[in-house]
Amino acid sequence: MTDTVTPEQIKKSLEDISGEVKQFAEKAKADHGKLSEGVKESIDKLLAKQGELQTELTDMQQKMARRGTDAAAGEKSAGQEVVDSAEFKSYVEGANFRKSFSMPVKAVTNITSLTTGTGAGGANIAPDRQSGVLGIAERRMTVRDLITPGRTNSNLIQYVKETGFQNMAATVAEGAAKPKSDIAFDLIATAVVKIATYVKASTEILMDAPMMQSYIDGRLRYMLSYVEEGQLLNGSGTGNNLNGIYTQATAYAAPITVASPTRIDVLRLALLQAELALYPSTGIVLHPSDWAAIELQKDTTGAYLFSNPQSLATPALWGRPVVATQAMTVDTFLVGAFKLGAQVFDRMQSTVTVATENEDDFIKNMVTILAEERLGLAVYRPEAFIKGDITPA
Repeated sequence: MTDTVTPEQIKKSLEDISGEVKQFAEKAKADHGKLSEGVKESIDKLLAKQGELQTELTDMQQKMARRGTDAAAGEKSAGQEVVDSAEFKSYVEGANFRKSFSMPVKAVTNITSLTTGTGAGGANIAPDRQSGVLGIAERRMTVRDLITPGRTNSNLIQYVKETGFQNMAATVAEGAAKPKSDIAFDLIATAVVKIATYVKASTEILMDAPMMQSYIDGRLRYMLSYVEEGQLLNGSGTGNNLNGIYTQATAYAAPITVASPTRIDVLRLALLQAELALYPSTGIVLHPSDWAAIELQKDTTGAYLFSNPQSLATPALWGRPVVATQAMTVDTFLVGAFKLGAQVFDRMQSTVTVATENEDDFIKNMVTILAEERLGLAVYRPEAFIKGDITPA
């Protein structure tokens, strides 16, 4: 049966089938559950037909609900012409659905993308709208995880630092004066800074697409993290900027001479420099391009020196994890005792606020979505970090 049958006619056919199935069931009950193969086949056909008609009825009800606009305009589709025709009514009354019938219909407009988009076809072809929002690629944040976390309730972080000492300790003869040593201290202060941004959105889009607000929240928090990573690493320390770890780190100076040093040699010498300063390094930070250049180094036979293309080993050199981040400049490196040498203080963790307090926003049905955070960075021991160019001179 086609989708041109009216719901009332389908319901009538379903009632007839139900009556026939009920008769077979009563007969089987009278015969103590025994059914001939012919009767079983007839019941199977009736049940299959019943399923088809039920599906047909559901589809027709949905289509009729979507076709309200055309019906209100007084237009009659080809399907409606068939349903209302005497030929079709006679066909249904005959109840012989194995036969076909034909009838003439008025010419209709050719169905094209024009008519199915906004013309006569209306909403017959619905767009296949995928859920969610396809976002852009996001950088993986790594620098914060390297250093010690902390909290603060102030806008200024201060700590006392030993800046030098004169060790005059020595063996002393009986009755002799003891030598005096000197220790110098300094009060160091670092400001808590704010990172913030906002976007405008209409109240309609937030109400009609609830997922949009959570998506915007996530994007704004990512924007804060992106700037935060750059500040923690490369903040200039001037104006309203953090004094970054790389900015304060000690310049690389090879402690010993190595003939024709490679990138790997430079990193090992930097680790030695930090160790001689009594701060053994716990990590290495590189740009992904520089780490790839190291992984691609080969011996004279063409075999990779420090990597196996088939393995999933954690990036590491000389027992220290390697963190590859685009926050680093190409051809530079940073090694250091990150947990011991620096600490980040959160005054206010990233927060997203939605408001319509602005009068212009209120009368235009717009909202302001604001994301902000406050944090400070203390680099306790700049000598615990070594920075420089990874490519040998």
